[in-house]
Amino acid sequence: MIDDILKEAQSKMKSAISVFEQDLHGMRGGRASTALVERLIVDYYGQETELRQLATISTPEPMQILIRPFDKAAVKAIEKAIHNSDININPQTDSDAVRLNMPPLTRERRQELVKFLHKRMEDARIAVRNIRRNSNDDIKEYEKEKMISEDEAKWGEEEVQKFTNKSIAQIDDLGKAKEQEILTV
Repeated sequence: MIDDILKEAQSKMKSAISVFEQDLHGMRGGRASTALVERLIVDYYGQETELRQLATISTPEPMQILIRPFDKAAVKAIEKAIHNSDININPQTDSDAVRLNMPPLTRERRQELVKFLHKRMEDARIAVRNIRRNSNDDIKEYEKEKMISEDEAKWGEEEVQKFTNKSIAQIDDLGKAKEQEILTV
């Protein structure tokens, strides 16, 4: 029984870390990255679609993202989605492609990105702690219903705490690496 709880907790914590990693890929560092726009939602003929499903996205230069839609009619919709997003970059459009020229990051913008990063890190830590709390509640419930002994419950809670510590350390390491990337001029 406890093994099931532990496996579920570990799986959910890995998922929380995976979501955090996806967030990090979408955050701008010192260079242009296709991850900045890949998951952008575009209203394509009334259907909400991720940009990566509508176009090839590349970085022909270190500070430029090039978006080539498979359907040239999607250029306007892509441009609109970029304007409505929070990436704060004006797209340059020609008949069959959209270019995003990344301005160099100012010191103020780097500090804003670091603050945003710290908020995302804390959100990820909270998600992991919530998983820990739910797992411990399940263990206590089993103990209360006499399905497991007090010793087994204590062991289970210790194991959940080990997963939690490991996951939070992983989040911190990922966050520190991203912070270095943002602050590197």
